[in-house]
Amino acid sequence: MTLPVLSFASSSFPLITSPVFYAAAIPAVLLMGVSKSGFGAGFGSLAVPLMALSIPVPQAAAIFMPILLLMDLLGLWAFRRYVNWALLRFLLPCALIGVVAGTLLFRLLDSRLVAGLVGLFTLLFLAQRLLFPPRPDSAPPPRWVGVILMATGGFTSFVSHAGGPPVNAYVIPMRLAPLVFTGTMAYLFFVVNLSKWAPYAWLGLLDMRNFATSLVLLPLAPLGVWAGVSIAKRIDQKLFYRLVYWGMALTGCKLVWDGWLA
Repeated sequence: MTLPVLSFASSSFPLITSPVFYAAAIPAVLLMGVSKSGFGAGFGSLAVPLMALSIPVPQAAAIFMPILLLMDLLGLWAFRRYVNWALLRFLLPCALIGVVAGTLLFRLLDSRLVAGLVGLFTLLFLAQRLLFPPRPDSAPPPRWVGVILMATGGFTSFVSHAGGPPVNAYVIPMRLAPLVFTGTMAYLFFVVNLSKWAPYAWLGLLDMRNFATSLVLLPLAPLGVWAGVSIAKRIDQKLFYRLVYWGMALTGCKLVWDGWLA
């Protein structure tokens, strides 16, 4: 089924005006905001595929850039006291390697293939966790696994803001307290998302059309983050990670569908 072509306003304010776009974009932004709070963290990777129901994936990713910046700043403020700095110092350089790889390979790789691979990996991780649940005394994943998963997360974050599943696959087994998990992820993705601005500009994705549309959607960002923060600070740890797993399951299925079945 071919979606209708988007219409745009005058060149003085080149805003996307299609109702089809906003029907997908509004819930996508709210979903990303809730995920940035840590509550339902796995659901954030659904945001770009949801918006991409009406526009190409690269354009959806570009529109999200200013929105993500505001969400990240809100997350930093809300969880500034809950950060595992030692873990962050290990995670961040590995993730930035993935951003560099994404920049260099962006024009060569098919975004559908990347989506399918990320989705498959996510579902395999969940299957492993459900079929072979870790014991309370089990050791966290080795650091070499973290290097691979974090670089993968940086890469998929660059391509479609879907860095959550690989990162979660490494960090979740550490069984951090929900607030520490959320605060550490907030700082990690703030730096990762900030590092994507120059490459996105270099690739020609940050044009006025995308920026103007971002400004229209921007007021939804604090609404989603506020709703998620309010819940994340009151949620039980077991329920918190159960919701993360559900988010990852839905994300994995959606990405596999986008990559190989759609």
